[in-house]
Amino acid sequence: MNFFPKLIFSHFSRHFATLSKLPNNFTKIPSRYRPQAIRDAQQALTDYLHCTRYIPFVYAEHIAKNSFFSLSSLISGIKFSTTSFNRNVLRFLRYHPINEYEFFFESIGIDYEEVGGLLPSKKFFFSEDETVLEAACALSGFGFPWNKLGKLYKEEVLIFKASSKELKARLFKIKECGFSNIPVIGICLAFPYVLRGGGVNELGGEIVALLNDLKRVFLDFDLGSHVEDNVDAWYEICRKIRVFYDLGCEKGKIGELIGRNKNLFLQYPEEVLVSKILYFSRFLVPKEDIGMLILRNPEILDSDLETPMISVMGMLKHFGLSVKKRDSIAKEYPYVLGRNKMTNLPNVMRALNLHEWLFNRIKNGNRRLLANYTLKDDEDLDKGFRDSLEKIQFSRTPVHTMEKLIFLHRVGFGENSLTMKVLAHVHGTGSELQERFDSLLGLGFEFSKLCRIVHMTPKVLNQCPKTVEQKVNFLRHEMGVSLDYLDIFPAFLCFNLEKRIKPRYRFHKWLTENGLCTRNYSIASIVATGEKSFIARLGRIHPDALNKWFENFSYKESDSSSQD
Repeated sequence: MNFFPKLIFSHFSRHFATLSKLPNNFTKIPSRYRPQAIRDAQQALTDYLHCTRYIPFVYAEHIAKNSFFSLSSLISGIKFSTTSFNRNVLRFLRYHPINEYEFFFESIGIDYEEVGGLLPSKKFFFSEDETVLEAACALSGFGFPWNKLGKLYKEEVLIFKASSKELKARLFKIKECGFSNIPVIGICLAFPYVLRGGGVNELGGEIVALLNDLKRVFLDFDLGSHVEDNVDAWYEICRKIRVFYDLGCEKGKIGELIGRNKNLFLQYPEEVLVSKILYFSRFLVPKEDIGMLILRNPEILDSDLETPMISVMGMLKHFGLSVKKRDSIAKEYPYVLGRNKMTNLPNVMRALNLHEWLFNRIKNGNRRLLANYTLKDDEDLDKGFRDSLEKIQFSRTPVHTMEKLIFLHRVGFGENSLTMKVLAHVHGTGSELQERFDSLLGLGFEFSKLCRIVHMTPKVLNQCPKTVEQKVNFLRHEMGVSLDYLDIFPAFLCFNLEKRIKPRYRFHKWLTENGLCTRNYSIASIVATGEKSFIARLGRIHPDALNKWFENFSYKESDSSSQD
């Protein structure tokens, strides 16, 4: 006898857990009575919408049963009674009309926190504009789950501006392709734009091309017979197909390829598909190429691209890079060499500026090399790295230090002694270092060059993003120099902008513009020269230069820290 109430309570308790802060008065209702309070309120709201607002009963019930947070807010202002709460809610609704759109939007599956931004201005009742409700009723009548209609609304709001007659005509046009109601619903939920305009013939070639692909896949290649006859199953399979169109694969061109590789969509969860796409996206190659790689080689989804260890040089040899080029790599990028994890391979290749080369090797028939690669037990072991790693384990902050080391491996630094030297000079948590690294990439640094800069001048990563951005902007806009100059003088980013860089550069510019200095000093010479040597140089340039420097340009506070 008690099973059903417990089941109901379990259902509602999941909602209670997800709301960060329930209305105060609602939380005053004893927890054992909250399911009853919700049930009574749902029944009262259903009766109100149906009997008072003249909404068909089935849709009134959909709204009431699927608007938990709006309902919780409503009943927070009503005194709870175990015997008369239903009547109390009905009495309240007679004198306090609700915003019907608020309950509606939550009920169709839109997150409660997003509902406020969707409410029409100066409209509370469906009677003021019945278009949205009529559209929802037409879709529900066709078989769309009420609480999934929000997917359509958020992606294609124009669907809900169409009349029920127009929507039925569009749905019928899709059915004419050979699909029954449930497949049509799955298609529409995954590709809402198919319901955007009039009939298929009025929507243009894009929709026709999509439907031709889907007809080829589900009917000609019989993928449809392998899909369970329910909306969730069809929506799931269509979502997987959409992934490839979102990557840029052309509609009307990949139907046969999808059909011939239908097991990809039957065997692999969407999460596996997306994770592999994200992995290959890190090679910074065209997204369409990634989609075509996976479509043509679905077995690549079986590959473990996360946990295996690799030898960087061994991987380059495995994929056919010549001895001459490998020798050149060893001299130019020694900090990348050694071992690393397969999950870091894209960034390892970016650090070597070989990411496009490796992806093209995989794409052009060498995809099995990725799965076939194995690391020998003693291959590429760096004793200096291992010794330093052991010291970290016995240090005072092993977890903190390992987080920093994981960051360095993640951006392409290998298991080698040079990486450990960089590790000793970078400060902050692993996430802070990643944020600073990403901010430098956002300023326009090339990945490979940035890794070289970090190798040469690790302290670059010890500054907050805003500080570095100010220095880069000064370098670009006032000094008129590109980021390429930092390949030569990366330490520029470590000097104090206000105390060192600005005053010295502006003074040298003043000297030059006034004909007092004919020698063209480099930025490195202007900024990096020690204070005593800099003052001595000014005395040699002109007798009055020192006075001008101290009076008008020199930073007035103590310049004890010229570096950040």
